[in-house]
Amino acid sequence: MARTDGDTWDLASSVGATATMVAAARAMASAAPEPVINDPFAAPLVRAVGVDFFTKLVDGTLTAADLGDDPQMNIAHFANGMAARTRFFDDFFVEAVASGVRQAVILAAGLDSRAYRLQWPAGTVVFEIDQAEVIEFKSRTLTDLGAQPTTDRRAVAADLRDDWVSALRAAGFDPAAPTAWIAEGLFGYLPSEAQDRLLDQITTNSAAGSRVAAEAVPGTGDIDQEALTQRMKTVTDRWSSHGFDLDFSELVYLGERTDAGTHLTELGWQTSSIPTNDLLEKYGLPRLADTQPVAQAEYITAVK
Repeated sequence: MARTDGDTWDLASSVGATATMVAAARAMASAAPEPVINDPFAAPLVRAVGVDFFTKLVDGTLTAADLGDDPQMNIAHFANGMAARTRFFDDFFVEAVASGVRQAVILAAGLDSRAYRLQWPAGTVVFEIDQAEVIEFKSRTLTDLGAQPTTDRRAVAADLRDDWVSALRAAGFDPAAPTAWIAEGLFGYLPSEAQDRLLDQITTNSAAGSRVAAEAVPGTGDIDQEALTQRMKTVTDRWSSHGFDLDFSELVYLGERTDAGTHLTELGWQTSSIPTNDLLEKYGLPRLADTQPVAQAEYITAVK
């Protein structure tokens, strides 16, 4: 089903299912012979969601070979990309708290488990923002697993398209304190104007010394939209033969998009970026074909 204004989801449908897909990739990456990440909660969270397709990926009963070798959406390559992405944001938080930041915000947190698996200094508060059903499911599941946060975790049930700032402040967020913000795997699911507005809101609520890390996706205005959509549908058809029927072309917003790094610079942030393939090389992972969607992203770090 195509996206609509105000649409909602759980972790087995629409945009929520992509959070489960990423968690499955993190589980696969964590089980690699020489893993660059360690997310012990990814696999049990995926199993708890109960989408058979992702459970089989996590358990190894469904492999990349079963899904074909389409270079655009090869699941093994995707797992490598998610490993590098996860490590990038892990390292960002480690460096932020080392600099003295004690307030963190995870936007569209999904099945992110950093509040449970990273070591946070005493006094750190981690806010997780997502839709109410997503927040409730993850909190309950991790409690049932006996998991305990390693910091003061505060779950904020809010839609980023609504007044999430008021909800964040009601949970105890202090805009006068330096904050480390991450937007991981988020911008492609927002229209360009919503992406820009989100960065504006982050800036307004960031004290000096705050930091932002984000995965910036390129605009697709110069790309053959019909061909791109058809390529996504081809992957969908292959995956649906294994029981997972989700049309990726209906979830993302294609077309022209403001460059997130440029926008942050214009808002007064000191910004740097690293392309996906350089990030993969940094962590000792194989490069992706430049035509792969995952390879098109740039990873931004900004300081105010």
